[in-house]
Parts: sequence; C-alpha cells; structure tokens
Amino acid sequence: MDENGCEPKKLRLFPLLLITFIDTLGFGIVIPFLVFLVDQFGGNAIVYGFIGAMYPAFQLIGAPILGRWSDIHGRKKILFITQAGTLFSWIIFLLAFFTPLKTLVTVDSTVLGSFIITIPLLILFIARSFDGLTGGNIAVANAYLADITEENDRSKNFGKMSISANLGFIIGPALAGLLSITIYKELIPVLAAALISLVGTIVILLYLPESRQCKIRTTKKISFREVIGIKNIPYMLLLYFLIFFGFNIFYTAFPLHAIRSLQWTVAEMGIYFSVLGILMIIVQGPILSRAVKKYSDAHLAIAGSVVLGTNFVLLASGNVALTYLAAAFFALGNGIMWPSILSIISKLAGEDNQGAVQGFASSISSLSSILGLILGGFFYEIFGGRAFIVAAVIIYTVFLLSFRMLTFEKKIKEETEK
Repeated sequence: MDENGCEPKKLRLFPLLLITFIDTLGFGIVIPFLVFLVDQFGGNAIVYGFIGAMYPAFQLIGAPILGRWSDIHGRKKILFITQAGTLFSWIIFLLAFFTPLKTLVTVDSTVLGSFIITIPLLILFIARSFDGLTGGNIAVANAYLADITEENDRSKNFGKMSISANLGFIIGPALAGLLSITIYKELIPVLAAALISLVGTIVILLYLPESRQCKIRTTKKISFREVIGIKNIPYMLLLYFLIFFGFNIFYTAFPLHAIRSLQWTVAEMGIYFSVLGILMIIVQGPILSRAVKKYSDAHLAIAGSVVLGTNFVLLASGNVALTYLAAAFFALGNGIMWPSILSIISKLAGEDNQGAVQGFASSISSLSSILGLILGGFFYEIFGGRAFIVAAVIIYTVFLLSFRMLTFEKKIKEETEK
C-alpha cells in the first residue's frame, strides 16, 4: 500500500493480461467456423458481413457510456459488466443450435445475392448485438492499463496486453479445429467459448483489484464534445477510424477468400490464424521490447503501417505461399504499430480522462468496423481478392498521416519536462 491506501501498480498487470487472454480465447474459438455457420443457417457473404457488423454497431452505443462509467465508478465494476454480457451473449448464441431451421424471409437480389433469413440466423444477429452493447471491455482494459503504467512503459505494456490477446487467437482457432471434428461439430466450440467467458467473469470478480481506488470519487463526467476538444485527440480518432476500416475489410474478406480461392477447411483456417498469432507474439514480445528502447512510438507507428499495408497487397495474389508471407508482414506491421498508437493516445488523454477517451475511441473504431465489415463482403463479392488492395490503400493512407504524430510526441516530451 502507498500513503493513500492504494495497491502497488505492479501487482495488477497479470490479472488484466489473463482477462484479455480469456476474452480473445473465447472469440478466437468462433472465428474459423462462423462463416460456415452463417452459410449453414441460410446466409451468404453479405449476411456474414452484416452479422460481423452487429458487434461494433451496438458497441458504438455501449462503449462510450461504459468508458465514462469506468472513470466514475471504477474499472473493475465495468469490466465485470462487459464480461458478464459476453457470457450471456454466448448463451444466446448456443440457442441457435437448438432452434428449428425455419425460413422467415427469402431474398434473391442482384445486389445482395441469394439467401434466406432463418430463426437460427436471427439468433446469431441478436447474440452478436448484445455482446456489442456490453462490449466496452477493450476500451476499459486499455484505460486500466494506462492507470497502472508509467508513461515510459506504456508501449511495452500495451505490447504485453497484445501478446495475451494473441495467445487467445493462437489457442482459440486451434482449439476450434480440434473441437469441431467431433460429431457435434460447431456446438462444442461455442459451448467452450461460453465456459471460457464464465471463467473470465470469475477472474474479474475475485482477482482483479480496482485501479482507481484513490480517484473514483473525484472524477467528473466528460462529454464527447469535451473529448474531441482535447488537443490532438480528433486526429488520433481519425487514425483509429482508418485502421479499423482497413482491418475489418480484411476480417470479412479473408475467410471468404480462404474458402473460395484457397479452398481451405476450418482446420486449415485455424492453422493460419494460429501461425499469425505466434508471429504476433514474437513481434510484440522480444522485438517490440527492443524496438521501444531505440525508437519512439511515432516512428514505430509509421514503420508498422507501411509494413501492414504491404501485407494486404500480398494477400491479393491468392497464392498460398504469399498468403503465409503476408502473415509475417501482418504480424510485424500490426505488432509494432498498434501498441504505439495506443500508447500515444493514452498519453494525449491525460490521467483523468482515460476511460472516456478510450470509450469514444472504441466508438469510432466500432463505426469504422461496421462500414468495413459490411463493405468487406460487398468488395469481395465484386472484386474477389482485389478487395485486399482497398485495405492496402487505406493503411498506406494511415502511413502518410502518421508522420504528424512526431510533433505530438515532441510536445508531450516538452510538457513532461516542464
């Protein structure tokens, strides 16, 4: 305990990393087979994109509210709410497997393609929507990490949190591949995701201390107008928008590309995402730890964005070898760019507004994700593998805009030295 009765910061990092791992593990289990499930329940590529967009669409509403509440009521309480919401959403998801495949609407359109809306498909929409509404966990976790980390260590610790997330994405898809080969197919992986979310809820309740014990009572609400009034935050929110736009075109287009062009199975897709996750851990572990000692956050963000854009160019080839080479570019680019972006925005937000700023940043990313997930399906239906070129152009734009962050860092350093 310090003189104010607060716990030492170093004791709080591991539970947060564990929660992040558990959260992404549950989501990672579902990634490889969700596109197959949507097809099985009557949907097509565009429906798959819309289902993916439900989470960010409702997160757009919930994240800023939950972020502000975490500034006022504490991070732990809000993280518990978000994790409990995820658990309940997986329970809803499970109901889809036990509901008759009854057709509600039949669509045959030159724009939207041919598909049917069934009751199980509708349940998937509801499950992803509810998870999104309580899906402020990433924003609150980022704010929690900023609370307990000194400025010089933020990029490194955001990298650690990314490692814990990537471990979930490694084990999740691999676990999905193993569990889906049983006679129950996709049911067992979804059940596993629900049980994993239950574990996460228990960890938060029993093992995660509050990060703002000394400040909860003195923090006031901050509006969106006040958030965008914080110097340089609007520019960082623009970068957030573009990054998530490019990412989510990829997240919709790649599973479709893997099935149609590469002709991969669920297991092969799971292996690919596992390899990608392993590479991410290597980058965000030893490589990032060494890089932050030599280069600033802005320099790492600039270098990472150009490498990440090149990854999408390689994906457009439709060649398996180049697809795996692209995974290395994805890991290196995203692995050094994203923790650096998070570090800069946390420094600009200031000590008292972390939850609000992270919450509104999450909303901006949600809005971008909605567009990216929906348009990713359209782009792939129209352009095929060339849809990845659109994502590349967007990330190259981030590269060009990232140079301005050099001036942000200079001003932060000058203010710190005063």
